[in-house]
Amino acid sequence: MLTLILLLIPLFASLIALFFKGESVKWFSFIISIFQLVFTLYIYFVFSSINDGLDKEITQSIKDSLSINIDWINSPNINFNIGLDGMSLLMVFLTNLLMPLIILSGLNKNQERPQILYSLMLLMNFALIGVFVSFDGFLYYIFWELALIPIYFIALNWGGPNRATVTLKFFIYTLAGSLLMLFGFLYLYWATPSHNLSWVDLTVNHICSCKQGFIFWMFFLAFAIKIPIIPFHTWQPDTYSTAPTQGTMLLSGIMLKMGLYSLLRWLLPVVPNGVAEYTPYVIALCFIGVVYASVIAIMQTDIKKLFAYSSIAHVGLIAGGIFALNMQGFQGALIQMLAHGINVVGLFYCAEIIISRTGTSDINSLGGIRVLSPRFAMYFLIIVLGSVALPLTNGFIGEFMLLFGLFEYHSWAGFIAGLTIILGAVYMLRMYQKVMLGDVNENVTVFENLKWNEELILAIIAILIFAFGVFPKPVLELVEPIASHIFKLSFIK
Repeated sequence: MLTLILLLIPLFASLIALFFKGESVKWFSFIISIFQLVFTLYIYFVFSSINDGLDKEITQSIKDSLSINIDWINSPNINFNIGLDGMSLLMVFLTNLLMPLIILSGLNKNQERPQILYSLMLLMNFALIGVFVSFDGFLYYIFWELALIPIYFIALNWGGPNRATVTLKFFIYTLAGSLLMLFGFLYLYWATPSHNLSWVDLTVNHICSCKQGFIFWMFFLAFAIKIPIIPFHTWQPDTYSTAPTQGTMLLSGIMLKMGLYSLLRWLLPVVPNGVAEYTPYVIALCFIGVVYASVIAIMQTDIKKLFAYSSIAHVGLIAGGIFALNMQGFQGALIQMLAHGINVVGLFYCAEIIISRTGTSDINSLGGIRVLSPRFAMYFLIIVLGSVALPLTNGFIGEFMLLFGLFEYHSWAGFIAGLTIILGAVYMLRMYQKVMLGDVNENVTVFENLKWNEELILAIIAILIFAFGVFPKPVLELVEPIASHIFKLSFIK
């Protein structure tokens, strides 16, 4: 029941938001998102109590409060099956941690039809949570598709120049991938003896290797487009640059995690034979993409596109760690998904602050902002250092575990992964130097001080960067049991 409440709050809030007028809808959405975050933390403490030595009846009662599995459609056999384990709870926490910051970022903006915009954002919150708590393949697919609708209209109606063409490309790409995944689920339904799409049943399906290879590509292509992994990335840089900042933060901070999460949830344990056969090719794709995106990022002069290609490089490394098929790679991927979500939202918000004050996103036309706004320069530096995985920041723990897992897989994989970290430091630190340091550029004669909501957002992100960098243990303990279970399921049957 707790999971159902967590799911329904943003759905009802999105409907209520439509009846607000003016700027009050922003405060309503912000209050709802704070309540969601507090409720998620309560669920975390309830979930953590399962392993606290309680008797069996209490433990079972707690588990029952976190899951629902009821008949939904009799033919075909589909259940409304939702629940929480450590991995899904981490993704729900990330979603509900970032939503208040994303909503708060719009408080000082003049936005057209705010009630529709914030209703769509809350609806997307509902769909994202649905993806992470679904344990039935058909239900998961519904939420996966539903998450596409709000962000499409957000980007189309509140985006920048050429938004119609860019958004249509994004929609077609992701819809095509979704259809491939649907075919994969239909194939699984008829290929499994139980004829249902329960996650538990799909992980013990005993489908032959040749069929698993076919299903692997149906699922992998859908997830690769969403992540994105090169060469399925071409929709991403333009979409991130054209979408409104809140839409970009939703896309980069949360929505792309759907693809990474799905690799662990719906690919590795469901078709382990297909994974074993094609893992070398996927890892090669990941590292080609990481190096390519890093090189393109070094060459970029547009700050938002630099961050977009940086994101491609980071998620490519995470995907490579997942396909290393070891515990270090799994845990490193999960903690890095959390870290990347926080850092990339901070980066795009800093870009928005710079562009809104200077009127340009051209890195070469900026410089000397530190002189005009030293506090902003400090926050921006902390976020950049988290992104380049400086020790004691949130990016370090995940990247260290990913490197460890990739070295365990093969030494050359670990070497390339280490090289990409160096490249990341090159383009991020060089960008910071050009934008923030040096003499004040003639295009940056005035830089307004941070507003209260801007400083609050940046301060929270900076605190989170150090908090998860210094104290990663709660996250590692949360994901260790499910990572271990998926590790056992991810080998040839």
